[in-house]
Amino acid sequence: MSDMPILPRIMVAPNGARRTKADHPRLPISAEEIATTAATCFAAGAGGIHLHVRDTGGRHVLDAGRYRQVIGLINMAVPEMMVQVTTEAVGLYTPAEQMALVRDLRPRAISAAVREFVPNEDTETVAADFYDWCVSQSIAVQHIVYDAGDVLRLAELIRRGVVPEAGLSVLYVLGRYSVDQESRADDLEPFLEAASTLPVQPDWMVCAFGRGETEALSAALAAGGKARVGFENSLWNADGSIAASNEERVAAIAAVTRQVGSAGKGAPRG
Repeated sequence: MSDMPILPRIMVAPNGARRTKADHPRLPISAEEIATTAATCFAAGAGGIHLHVRDTGGRHVLDAGRYRQVIGLINMAVPEMMVQVTTEAVGLYTPAEQMALVRDLRPRAISAAVREFVPNEDTETVAADFYDWCVSQSIAVQHIVYDAGDVLRLAELIRRGVVPEAGLSVLYVLGRYSVDQESRADDLEPFLEAASTLPVQPDWMVCAFGRGETEALSAALAAGGKARVGFENSLWNADGSIAASNEERVAAIAAVTRQVGSAGKGAPRG
């Protein structure tokens, strides 16, 4: 078994499950567009990409074949970039279907929402088997948590042996339930407070919604976390203008990491 991959300091999330070109003309939908965006965002400072794929109608889909196509194109365009596959249900997929995708695809890294994969006690045994299998395959699992309650539940699942301690990685989603999905830097505080209950110190990352994305990600980086940036969660620059592209947003956050690094609190893309 190889070592568990570590997520980079900056990850781009260029499209997500819901937005279309009606939201922004440069939102990548096709396999070729996603691969091109991956390359330009890597050049701008993103060490990884959070990957969603769409069907022929542009709808969110968990399809191993489509993932393989896009991952192949990304690996050809920018082989150094880590690819993290989303397992997001979007109300369309069951935990069994989400896990089946991962077992079929065997990617280097996935994101998995705690509330989707382990919604109740009846699902814990199956989830524990899946997480243990991911460890055996050196698949990095980033556990998505949407509020402090999710963090507390994750802590309990770790203590009970459902979620492994090894390589614990989490994504704090800031602003998911805020008015108009607008994030603020202080949205991070409840997550960090709840994280004190985790049995081990996680490798943690933040994503944030709306016009407050830059401010929120800057706070996370200054606190020692990592940042996921891109059109999945926000189309806006810090000044409230619409960003021209995903790589523009990545470049802005890369500049923040350099500022944080110069203050002795971190380094750019890992």
